[in-house]
Amino acid sequence: MKRLIYSTLMVFCAIFYMSCESYETYGDKKAKERDAISAFISKNNIQVIDENQFESQGLTTDTAQNQYVRLSRTGVYMQIVRKGCGSKLEENKSVNVLCRFTEYNILADSVLLSNMAPFYIYDSSIGSYVDVSQYYDKMNVSRTGTTITASFVSGLMMRYHSSSSSVPAGWLVPLNYINIGRPESENDEIAKVRLIVPHSQGTADASSSVYPCYYEITYVREK
Repeated sequence: MKRLIYSTLMVFCAIFYMSCESYETYGDKKAKERDAISAFISKNNIQVIDENQFESQGLTTDTAQNQYVRLSRTGVYMQIVRKGCGSKLEENKSVNVLCRFTEYNILADSVLLSNMAPFYIYDSSIGSYVDVSQYYDKMNVSRTGTTITASFVSGLMMRYHSSSSSVPAGWLVPLNYINIGRPESENDEIAKVRLIVPHSQGTADASSSVYPCYYEITYVREK
């Protein structure tokens, strides 16, 4: 009887130990995210600059050196590929902005969504795969001072991330530094950025599962 009780206790302790070993705290997940971001930066030979250097360079990043500025308030890393034509968002005015993007889960090392190139997603309403690269994601954006708010009107992000119209805070960070216009000549280019976005500035899915994303995004004002 004693041997049976002892064996039962040993099994219980082993199960308890294994469950503790497999359980990840929020702190564990954040540490894993930090490690994943550091590895991504190293793997892609990204040169991280601080905000002082960013300002001294005229709020630009040198793409030839693959520079990204780390914005301390948000933890977002940003590379401005093109500042874009037109002007910055007007104060106290709502505008529709069209975006093409690729969303890459750094932790899982996989592309989640993209409308920049042919990208096929299963559409259950028609029972087949459709190419979503022809569509823009549209968001309605407003600015008050340096505070920018936005909500998705249509697109992949709204459809595939918990059906939420909330725009990830990380997507709005560049809007204080780039222009949002429409090309009026062949030399005009629309704004383009690259971002490393921690979960706290990402989608609801990223926030709940604690994973960072890399984005390439273009922004252009709707007609």
